[in-house]
Amino acid sequence: MYFRGRFRVRLMVLMANKQKKKRTKKYHGADAKVSTPLVTRVSAEERSRFKEWWLVYGQIVRIVGMVAAIAFVVILLVVGIIGMF
Repeated sequence: MYFRGRFRVRLMVLMANKQKKKRTKKYHGADAKVSTPLVTRVSAEERSRFKEWWLVYGQIVRIVGMVAAIAFVVILLVVGIIGMF
């Protein structure tokens, strides 16, 4: 009698931890949720020729500028170290 009760309690604990499956099917019928069409709004902006160019090549210009600045600092350090001797 003792084992049956213990087994029953374990079975109940296992069943309580089990998650329900989620429904993946769409609801159809009279009481189903009506989906509204998706509207994508697009706005245009007038840009100057420079602004257009910057949007296209700005990231490249920034990277080249950072590399040039780092190279300039390294050259200054090398010249300063050589000038000490």
